Amino acid sequence: MKTRGEMKMFSNKELRSMIITLFFEQLLVMLVGIVDTFVVSSCGEAAVSGVSLVNQFNTIFIYLFTALASGGAIVVSQYIGNKDEKRTILSSSQLLMFSIVFSIILSILVLIFNKQLLGLLFGKVESDVMKACVTYLRISAYSYPALAIYNAGAALYRSMAKTKVTMYISFAANIINVVGNIIGVYVLKAGVAGVAYPSLISRVFSAIIITVLCFNKKLEAYYDSKDIFKFDGKMLKRILNIAIPNGVENGIFQLVKVALSSIVAMFGTYQIAANGVAQSIWSLAALVGSAMGSVFITVIGQCMGAKDVDQAKFYFSKLIKWSLVFSIVWNVLVLAITPFILQFYNLADETKHLIITLVIIHNIANTVVFPLSGPLSQGLRATGDVKFTMIVSIASTVGGRLVLSIILALGLHLGVIGIALAMCGDWTIRAIIFYYRYKSNAWTEFEVI
Repeated sequence: MKTRGEMKMFSNKELRSMIITLFFEQLLVMLVGIVDTFVVSSCGEAAVSGVSLVNQFNTIFIYLFTALASGGAIVVSQYIGNKDEKRTILSSSQLLMFSIVFSIILSILVLIFNKQLLGLLFGKVESDVMKACVTYLRISAYSYPALAIYNAGAALYRSMAKTKVTMYISFAANIINVVGNIIGVYVLKAGVAGVAYPSLISRVFSAIIITVLCFNKKLEAYYDSKDIFKFDGKMLKRILNIAIPNGVENGIFQLVKVALSSIVAMFGTYQIAANGVAQSIWSLAALVGSAMGSVFITVIGQCMGAKDVDQAKFYFSKLIKWSLVFSIVWNVLVLAITPFILQFYNLADETKHLIITLVIIHNIANTVVFPLSGPLSQGLRATGDVKFTMIVSIASTVGGRLVLSIILALGLHLGVIGIALAMCGDWTIRAIIFYYRYKSNAWTEFEVI
């Protein structure tokens, strides 16, 4: 990384390295998820249903830990940019401390009230499905602290633009997970537990490795024991001021997704199946946006921490262009391989045609407007503009995606196509507002540190 002045803070080589490693890390996680689903399917429909339902519930906690880590990443990035070593270390250590405390509390609550929570969320499912749910959720709950600890450490390394480290750890952890699943299900015949315990082991492995690495005092950001075992209200407030709005936004987004799932359930079987398969392909297409969002946080956060607005403007412009180009290439590729992917599904031609239609709708919007809706919003958050992005995102999710889904899917009888169009409408609303916000330079007025 270059010093401030005429030299740029990040070279094109450094930016490409961040983007590529973050992209492949998330791609690997997705592929392992597909393998997990394939392996657990051999345990019967009850096991698949139980794992699927609990994963929906676990997603809430994953988003909470991610929001907390993102808040920490922004604050740490700003202190790194400002060359404030003392507060860089303090913010890093306080992020770890709060992540441990917060995740342990959540883990204990889930372990105590797991049956009540599952009953509240999923109602009276069949007894064998509920048994699978309880088993999987209890084991998952033990892994919450490890998941939060890993996210905290990964946030530090991403703040320092050392994304190869998290990619290598993720690769090793996912190998452990896949091998463990195969042994647990096919060798030990442990059923749902045979899938759950390898996930626990791989998360603990990741947490231990990243934490040990984060105690390296040669790093720009590292953990210090004396800062971990204390409560610094001012620093935690700074982290949570970013993390809480992000967490609220993601929480409401998940609730809307649940509501939309209820709407999808009203349509015919082939539409439900098409929507389910299309969503898995959408997730693949969305990897670019996820990777670029993390890059925006690191780069813009460091620029603003250095109080170098000109460089922040330079990298905003560069990363927006790169996001658009990368999105075009990747979404065209995903669309091109979709017919090949569908060969592995035993689906009617009508369903396959609908899936291709849904992927076309999604990928066009994911190419054109999502880079300005997702990654750009992360850049704005990195400047300290968190309340505005939260309000816009919530309003767009509820007033755009949910309301438009009801109008298009139910009112105009477009079914799942209407829901896909509403999703694209949501992105378009955000893209227009966030791009206007970026061009207005209102984000330059925030006191970031």
